[in-house]
Amino acid sequence: MRLGLGAMGIATPLGVGKSAVAEALMTGTRAGLAGEMTVYPDRRVRVGRVDAALPEAATRNDGLMRLVLNQIGAEIVAAKARFGADRIAVILGTSTSGISEGEAAYAVRKSGGNWPSGFHYRQQELGALADGAADYLGLSGPSYTIATACSSSGKVFATARRLMAAGLCDAAVVGGADTLCATTINGFASLDAMSRGLCQPFSRNRDGINIGEGAAAFLVTPDAADIALLGFGESSDAHHLSAPDPSGAGAAAAMKAALADAGLGAGDIAYVNLHGTGTPLNDAMEGIAVHNVFGSDVPCSSTKAMTGHMLGAAGACEAAFLYLALHPDHGGGRLPPHLWDGEADPTIPALKLVTPNMGLDLAEPQAMLSNSFAFGGSNMALILGRGRA
Repeated sequence: MRLGLGAMGIATPLGVGKSAVAEALMTGTRAGLAGEMTVYPDRRVRVGRVDAALPEAATRNDGLMRLVLNQIGAEIVAAKARFGADRIAVILGTSTSGISEGEAAYAVRKSGGNWPSGFHYRQQELGALADGAADYLGLSGPSYTIATACSSSGKVFATARRLMAAGLCDAAVVGGADTLCATTINGFASLDAMSRGLCQPFSRNRDGINIGEGAAAFLVTPDAADIALLGFGESSDAHHLSAPDPSGAGAAAAMKAALADAGLGAGDIAYVNLHGTGTPLNDAMEGIAVHNVFGSDVPCSSTKAMTGHMLGAAGACEAAFLYLALHPDHGGGRLPPHLWDGEADPTIPALKLVTPNMGLDLAEPQAMLSNSFAFGGSNMALILGRGRA
């Protein structure tokens, strides 16, 4: 069951909207990682912020989601008129929800003894993102949030297709949002997973991640569209709470399942968006897995070197990067370059990392794959394509 991605909205540290993000993404820039946050007690780390005024909302996470939903508002209104508000699902992914507002509220309570007016613990609930979006859009179909850490908003596509196949909805709004917060920054720092500078995915000098924020939203329908969801693959290797299976078996299984679901072979994939966090263990595992599935000829890159790791929003935002690369009006056949120090790790199998100005012939049907690998071994691979919807 192939589904059309009839509309897409996006906001990342690279910019807001398809045109701005596509230009920055395909050119290759680290300007989005200019922000800094303090890790307890006194260390400063690089982060990626969305530099835009947000619609009024209960939390910044909700505001980011509304920002991207507004970009596809006309298409959602048309879908409501066609399918009915009760036949459109809202499935979103996040990992932070309204935690940053909770942090600020706790600081007020700690200093003054009372919670600030306007704060409610429900703002921090993971389910608040999808519930708030459904209310904002006036949709009453199935609505819930997926929170599987870094694979959260990759899994929303699989969930939407299953709901549609089961006859529980006729269309879906899918995506994800995550916002910067001290809890996340300090949590990754406690795992010694934060880079001392800019992350260097797949470099021999890599020392951890940068964290970013972002949001993306798609309208998914059974109709043919310029860009389609061709397939997905999921696996759960459950190797360790925070470390990936070093063999890459679970990651490879997800990619192979996505290829089988799409009815494609490894040679049909024109580009792989790597999970590519810049941590020693993840990159080593993913390099093995990608090489085992695709060899060393498929162009690959990690866009986290430009945006930071957007956590629960990464899956949807990086699917949006595939959308932009595939769409003739946005990517124009260009591919996101792999930004790093150029010093390959000899212990990782060689991959064909995208260099500036590397591109594809969009006159031919193309398919691209994006990886999302999460804590606990929750692995997700998505395949998007054009000319095959």
